Amino acid sequence: MIARLCPDHLITPERVRMTAWLMLAATLIGLTYLFATAHGTVDSLGRPLGTDFSDVWTAGWMADHGQAARAWNWPAHHAVQKAVHHDPAIPFYGWHYPPPFLILATLLAQIPYVPALILWQGLTLAGALLVVRHVLPGQRDALLITLGAPVVMVCLGHGQNAFMTAGLLGGGMALLDRRPWIAGMLLGALVYKPQFAVLIPVLIIARGNVRAFLAAGLTSVGLCLLTLLIWGWPVWQAFIDSLPLTQHIIIENGATGWEKIQSPFAALRQWGGSIPAAYVVQGLVTAIAIAIAALVARRGTMEVRGAAALSAALLCTPYVLDYDYVLLGMAIAFVAADMGKRGPLPWERSWLAYAWMAPLFGRAVSEWTHVPVNLIAAIAVLALAMRRAILLDGALAYSLPGRTKIA
Repeated sequence: MIARLCPDHLITPERVRMTAWLMLAATLIGLTYLFATAHGTVDSLGRPLGTDFSDVWTAGWMADHGQAARAWNWPAHHAVQKAVHHDPAIPFYGWHYPPPFLILATLLAQIPYVPALILWQGLTLAGALLVVRHVLPGQRDALLITLGAPVVMVCLGHGQNAFMTAGLLGGGMALLDRRPWIAGMLLGALVYKPQFAVLIPVLIIARGNVRAFLAAGLTSVGLCLLTLLIWGWPVWQAFIDSLPLTQHIIIENGATGWEKIQSPFAALRQWGGSIPAAYVVQGLVTAIAIAIAALVARRGTMEVRGAAALSAALLCTPYVLDYDYVLLGMAIAFVAADMGKRGPLPWERSWLAYAWMAPLFGRAVSEWTHVPVNLIAAIAVLALAMRRAILLDGALAYSLPGRTKIA
């Protein structure tokens, strides 16, 4: 009976291509409209072009003008943003990143705002596409489906860094066995956004890859030391001092909007749960997600391991926004690659189609119904990866003491 309800047969290559083309067209039309109707660096709605990129470029400008430590000072940062965009009514976009990201922000601030935004999004998107091409070699529709993914439109509209995050994590997982030093460097660079890196040491240890572990550690430490050499301890002190305010205002009280934050923590808070209860739920989900990804990493194929790592990363932090679900798009590519090699399992096409589309309507549905659409998608893709590991690799059976191979 359940098999008869499976809508996998509706997910055909022709329909997928048509949907991707339509979404890509919508993305291009939307971006063209934003830039065509903008006044200088401000769009027709009174926001900076690339919205969140404003805090990146502003922080880089401040660092380049001897104000690096003040980038974490919200009033000072906002004052510079107003001057950058020549608009006293510009909304505030806060800088919450650790100092290693300030290195890249400073480089971007060497060129004018709009060219920097285009360069930033273009290069990071190209990097993510290279990883997809590596994971899905010879798949002529892979780049179309990737570019047409709704989350690409969401990320481009926000000028965000999710393309780089997905490229680093996806590339690291894809190269972990064959190029451990390069993989470790890619994974170590995620120190710039550490909430998505908490599971990396566990995954590398699960693979027993000493070279990747050393490369990741040296890269992350090296980037941190570089910030000390350039700006000294004040930038780290400023970052540390800003954490309680960021935690209280942004994470615990959802100033960004619960509908935008798609984490277990945010879901419970949106449903009226207390902060302590939300932390407990988030901790449990994080532990389970890391455990599943680590167990899959022991025996699963490269494709299954990558899918598990990228989807689990989204579940391991209380602060993950809808544009961060570019990571889930990369996870879908890993699952699709394994399906191409070993065939699909029932319900996979349907759930992958849901996960691919989720960022298009996830924020609106969450606001109207309090249903965390994107969070459900991340859980579903992690479950798909785990199922493939169990049924096709026997990964979990091998990893548990006293168990025998089941497939």
